[in-house]
Amino acid sequence: MIKVLETVSSLGGIIPIDYAWIIQVFIVILLALVINFFANRFMDKLHHRFEKSANVWDDLFLDAARKPFSVFIWAQGLLLALNILNLHSTFEMAETIDLMRRSVFIILFTWFMFRFISGMELRLTSSGTLKKPLDLTTAKAMSKLLKAATFITTALVLLQTLGFSVSGVLAFGGIGGIAIGFAARDLLANFFGAIMIYLDRPFVVGDWVRSPDREIEGTVEDIGWRLTRIRTFDQRPLYVPNAVFANIAVENPSRMFNRRINETIRIRYEDADKMPVIIERVRQYLIKRDDLETENRTLIVNFNTYGPFSLDFFIYTFTKTTNWVDYHGIKQATLLGIFDIIRSEGADIAFPTQTLHLLEEPTTSALGQVNP
Repeated sequence: MIKVLETVSSLGGIIPIDYAWIIQVFIVILLALVINFFANRFMDKLHHRFEKSANVWDDLFLDAARKPFSVFIWAQGLLLALNILNLHSTFEMAETIDLMRRSVFIILFTWFMFRFISGMELRLTSSGTLKKPLDLTTAKAMSKLLKAATFITTALVLLQTLGFSVSGVLAFGGIGGIAIGFAARDLLANFFGAIMIYLDRPFVVGDWVRSPDREIEGTVEDIGWRLTRIRTFDQRPLYVPNAVFANIAVENPSRMFNRRINETIRIRYEDADKMPVIIERVRQYLIKRDDLETENRTLIVNFNTYGPFSLDFFIYTFTKTTNWVDYHGIKQATLLGIFDIIRSEGADIAFPTQTLHLLEEPTTSALGQVNP
């Protein structure tokens, strides 16, 4: 490129010197365009070759480097064009251009690291990368920590490059940290709340959670540094500050082993003599069902109480599934089966009734006698 510029500069006798720099800038931009074109073609060929290999990390490295490298080529071309302008300008910009070159390199390298970390997060959660993929919550936590470390390191290096004293900045951070801590204590509380969630793991992304202390119930979509996003069952997003989870009880139904069926069945008083047979048949019916867990979980079928209009017995058992939809299907089949048992014994389900006892008022005869 230098020879090309020297050749263009030697044309001073043909092209006026005032316009020679325009040709030089045009050639630099054209060369940047050509180099970027061939670089993209080269990366496309590497991409096809890396796709055939079993190693997934070479694809990740190439995908992360593609866009930053393309911008790097254009940035170098523009900076070289600025150098040409500097040679034909009355203003001295050599130091500024050198500072811009170093800053651009640092920023592009940081961009590459962010893309690499994001791609690594996706690959660590996919089944084709590791024998046992990481869960989404752990992968997100690792990704956010690495990005935070990269950002802080880049900020310090960039400040040093721009001429600021890093030691002075760190000293200011230590002195001003107290004031900042008081001013942003809620923000810090949410930050440490996120750390506690990642360490204690009361829930992860995808879990169904609810709190008996607050009106919080739904599926966890994202655990951020300040907020946790929960999608309620009516599909509304609920944003909960992480500090809230340090002061409330959180129930995680996603980690239950079984779902419970606890129902009261009422039969008529005139069917009292059939109650023992019905209870025994219902118990055997529940034991024989394959979708109910009756061996390792509590099973109760007992007469419970004399109701105002019925004799009440209850069933207490657990399903093997924890799926909400499947659970209701099993519960429906179980209750209908119990109803068939009751009807087959000649009994029936009781419904609310009232018995009224009417007393006739005594009448008085013409002779003044009271007739009952």
